[in-house]
Amino acid sequence: MDLLAPAFEALGIIADPLRLLILFGGVALGLFIGVVPGIGGLVGMALLLPFTYAMDPYAAMAFLIGMWSVTPTADTIPSIMLGVPGGAGSAATVMDGYPMARRGEAARALGASYTASVLGGLFGAILLGISIPVLRPFMLAFGTPELLALCVLGLMLVAAVSQGQILKGLVAASFGVILASVGDESQTGTLRWTFDTLYLWEGLPIVALVLGLFAIPEIIDVGASKQAIAGDQAKITKGGQMQGVRDALKNWRIVLNSSWLGSVLGAVPGLGGATIDWIAYGSAARAVKDGQKTFGTGDVRGVIAAEAANNSKEGGALVPTIAFGIPGSATMAILLGAFIMHGIQPGPKLLSENLDITYTIVWTLVIGNILGAAICFAFVSQLAKLALIPAGILVPTVMAIIFIGAYQATRDIGDLIVLLGAGIVGWVMKRFGWPRAALLLGVVLGGLVEQYLFISTSRYGFDWLQRPGVIIIFMIPVVYLIFRLYQFLRDLNRKKATVAAPAVASGAGAAAAAADPVETLSPVDRFAVPAIWVAMALFFGLAFLTSGDWRFAAKLMPQTVAAAALIFIICMAIATWLKVRSGVPITAVKRNPNSDALAGMPEGEAYRRVGVMALYPLALFGGTLLIGLLPSMLLYMPLFMRVEGKLTWRRALLISVPLWIAIFVLFDVLLNVPWPQSLLGDTFPMLRRQLSGII
Repeated sequence: MDLLAPAFEALGIIADPLRLLILFGGVALGLFIGVVPGIGGLVGMALLLPFTYAMDPYAAMAFLIGMWSVTPTADTIPSIMLGVPGGAGSAATVMDGYPMARRGEAARALGASYTASVLGGLFGAILLGISIPVLRPFMLAFGTPELLALCVLGLMLVAAVSQGQILKGLVAASFGVILASVGDESQTGTLRWTFDTLYLWEGLPIVALVLGLFAIPEIIDVGASKQAIAGDQAKITKGGQMQGVRDALKNWRIVLNSSWLGSVLGAVPGLGGATIDWIAYGSAARAVKDGQKTFGTGDVRGVIAAEAANNSKEGGALVPTIAFGIPGSATMAILLGAFIMHGIQPGPKLLSENLDITYTIVWTLVIGNILGAAICFAFVSQLAKLALIPAGILVPTVMAIIFIGAYQATRDIGDLIVLLGAGIVGWVMKRFGWPRAALLLGVVLGGLVEQYLFISTSRYGFDWLQRPGVIIIFMIPVVYLIFRLYQFLRDLNRKKATVAAPAVASGAGAAAAAADPVETLSPVDRFAVPAIWVAMALFFGLAFLTSGDWRFAAKLMPQTVAAAALIFIICMAIATWLKVRSGVPITAVKRNPNSDALAGMPEGEAYRRVGVMALYPLALFGGTLLIGLLPSMLLYMPLFMRVEGKLTWRRALLISVPLWIAIFVLFDVLLNVPWPQSLLGDTFPMLRRQLSGII
């Protein structure tokens, strides 16, 4: 009863018409921010914080948390429709949502995602409301060794999202952890792999990496296919969103399990949305029947799992922020600033004297999630038709947004270099069957792994490995790896027996063999597949050797991970040798037409088209260096529509110029983005000042 009184009091506070209007405004802005790839809740929170100065604390919390609570819901739109993660936390949705859109099931994917989102969001809000006093002792008992073990568990779960390619997933995750170590090491001040550039001191920006790994490859392939996302013959079925709603309700166990994981893991400071989504996604892939085979190919259950966790984690992330004043994420750190700015002291007082504010936040989460999902449901049919936009219009528009979204990371020209570099890596990984999700997870968790490893080793030596919680958590991946080794040896023996069978078969045996032909490696794959493994071995070998002269704290994590990755590569070499020795053929890289726009296209034609498409973002980057990003976009968009989209100049200009004006007004006029310097501006500074004055 002591909790019900402040809860109803908070409901009366938030029901004030003016505060409801402010909440609605925050929700609307959150939906818009979520749709734009690369901005996300973190940037949105920072941008909107100054607008709360004149608000009372309740209205300010309603505005900020209303925006933040629905950003994951809106992230779904570019993830499903474009294959472009709206934020790092929505990358898991791309795995199955985008393939569904490609085969004409965009409305169904959106309906399922919105239903899972609102249910997950409500679950997180309710859990937040009833669990803050209960979770306090538990949170205090969760030490750094247990946090480290949890991070390692998250990295090991890449096996579930790597289409059975566990060694590829582990090597890719190790690659991501090494990338996360670039920059200034906080304990010793060692500059690791910065190559004498100030830009790399802070490490590689996660926004540019996410957009490069996921967005650039998809847009390049869509442009090369010269088709809409859903293909030339795709049909958007009316009422498909209701099928998605039924899918989410039918798979209520996935919704419940993912919501629970999202809420609990969201309460662990620093894990972040990308990590939690992938853990929930991997957990669902292992839990459902044939999940490891179907997840990543357009399975609606993958969308449901990712979106339920994506929204439920918001309630969990508020637990340490409210209870202990410890931000559960970077976004929560900004929210803490808002607390202090409005005279709210996070910590025990929010659990005792100021419970009305705490439950105002809970009610805001509930109302925001319902309102956001309702708005998205109202426009789901129109959003689904985005999948039919011709590639000639879609590609330049999205590419322009990707460049601006990546530039928002640190607002340095280096962001665009990272974007293009990650784009090359992402395309190669996608083409040759390497899990990009594992690399991203490694980057996200890398800093935490290093921090927890150093603290655990410094405080406990290696005795932290004997803690009961650590042993229990570590047993999960160990048992899983042993099981996968057993599966490999069993399948190898079966294939060896099949190869050893008489070459000439008759009757049913011949028919079965003909029905299941072995697809061997193409000439390009025959060279590229081993070349990538050799490149990875060289990368980790150099990482291990070049870090040898660093101080212990600086080299502990990179050398540990590099050594582990080299062991994984050796295991892969042994597995390949065993296959060859047993006479088992090395099969071709599987490319799913639902997720790969170039699947089925002749190899030579595919590479030729991709080469042409790759010239456009490179030219846009070159134009940025010469004349500036905005002028280059004004030239790039209509030129692409005319040359690749075969539009008339008139139509190309009618589409691209209003889009460019909208981008200019939003980012230059309203947000006052400091654009990268160009050769033209540096040569004629007076021209730059005059143009700025006119604008």
